[in-house]
Amino acid sequence: MTWQFLLKVAITVVVVIAVAGIAKRSSFWGAILASLPLTSLLAFAWLYSDTGNAQSVAALSRSIFWLVLASLPLFALLPVLIGSGWSFWPSLVVACVVTVGAYFALVWLLQRVGIQL
Repeated sequence: MTWQFLLKVAITVVVVIAVAGIAKRSSFWGAILASLPLTSLLAFAWLYSDTGNAQSVAALSRSIFWLVLASLPLFALLPVLIGSGWSFWPSLVVACVVTVGAYFALVWLLQRVGIQL
């Protein structure tokens, strides 16, 4: 393994742990940090660092824009299920399954209207 790979892993782990740690103290500030496109920003930086190709970063950004729409059911459905008395793990599984379905449906729809990811 190269030192660059280990640095990427370390930075990514720190970001994820920071979100979880902050969310323990304040769900609002945890949500603010989690809602930032940190994963995307890190992916852009790592992709550009590895390839030097800004067009690849632009293509990734464009695809993420469309696919974010399919992730929204997770955030809408999870609190509804938990609030309805479902326990955490079944709620998370159902929300994830619905989200996967939303991804497939969105990719199919985008292909039908000529948008390539």
